[in-house]
Formats: sequence, structure tokens, C-alpha cells
Amino acid sequence: MNAIVCFISGQEIFIVFVVVLLLFGAKKIPEIARGLGKGMREFRKATEDIKREINEQSEDISNDINDIKKTLNN
Repeated sequence: MNAIVCFISGQEIFIVFVVVLLLFGAKKIPEIARGLGKGMREFRKATEDIKREINEQSEDISNDINDIKKTLNN
């Protein structure tokens, strides 16, 4: 996401802000920002949950492989 921000200049950000202000009005912008923030938080939480699940599964598989190796070596 940082790479995208690098290609947007200050003038372009200002124009986008003005268009959003004209479309939604000053009263709706905080609500929209809150909704976007909430959505981003939920997305990040879901991403972290998926990463945690994958890590737990890979640890379980590693433990199973190590147990099999120990059994075969004995």
C-alpha cells in the first residue's frame, strides 16, 4: 500500500478530498472514515487470524514429522 501512496502527489490527494467532500458533505465524512477504519481493523484481524492458524498447523505438522523421525530412528 505504501507503493501506491508514493505515486500520488499532494495535488491529487487534495482533488480527491474535494471530490469526496462535494459528494458526501462534511457531515458524512467522519462516518465514512469510521466505517473504513472499522473495515480495515476487521480485515487486519482476519489476516492475523489466518496467519496464526497457518503457523499453528505448520507447527503441528513439524511436531508430527519429528515424532515420526524419532520413531524411525529407534
